[in-house]
Amino acid sequence: MHIDFNADIGEGCGDDAAIVPLLSSASIACGGHAGDAASMAAAVACCAAHGVAIGAHPSWEDRPGFGRQRMDRPAAELQSLLRSQVQALAAVAAQVGMRLAHVKPHGALYNQAAEDAGVADAIAGEVARIDPGLKLYALAGSELAAAGRRAGLAVVEEVFAERGYRSDGRLVPRGEPGAVIDTLDTAVAQTLQMLAEGSVTSVDGKMVPIHPQTLCLHGDRPDAAAFARGLREAIEAAGYAVRAPD
Repeated sequence: MHIDFNADIGEGCGDDAAIVPLLSSASIACGGHAGDAASMAAAVACCAAHGVAIGAHPSWEDRPGFGRQRMDRPAAELQSLLRSQVQALAAVAAQVGMRLAHVKPHGALYNQAAEDAGVADAIAGEVARIDPGLKLYALAGSELAAAGRRAGLAVVEEVFAERGYRSDGRLVPRGEPGAVIDTLDTAVAQTLQMLAEGSVTSVDGKMVPIHPQTLCLHGDRPDAAAFARGLREAIEAAGYAVRAPD
């Protein structure tokens, strides 16, 4: 009866100070789609002040598209990109005595890794080389989750409070109907269904089995702080403790 509650922060477009105290872990942008040394330091300090576990949130180098542009790159190039971003955040964290707990790809890279075993293996293998003690946050039931286990990593299967699901368990692509849940009540209902029943209702009405170990809220949405508070209150009212993965 517990769940990790995470959000993506340090992206320069959300109210991190209001969101972080409600979380148990946070994924910090580290230079690909957003973030620089100053924003990483601020995000790490905020998490440290509230006892929130931190992780790296690397992406394709795509600031104009906020990391949401799919790309096709050789595995070695992807791994170099991943290593540079994760190590940049790790160095900032070390300055205040914190260590990274996890890695979670962002945006298009996350979605590609969910579907493409080659991309997933490249990411999981590089994370294991950087630090085999890092957890890998991956879409529940995805190729990335399977790749993480093949690489010997602790995998934390992730579900989403305010994103729509297809009947294959993947997220509805942004821009398509049902991709984003706009109301808190609907997000709460979806969250509690995932926690209590181990399933999510797809946009076409099918019940899809799902394994929730960490619940993600997108920190860049304009109402993220209100969503974070409402979700946390609903989760705890349903009897679940909010805590970072062991």
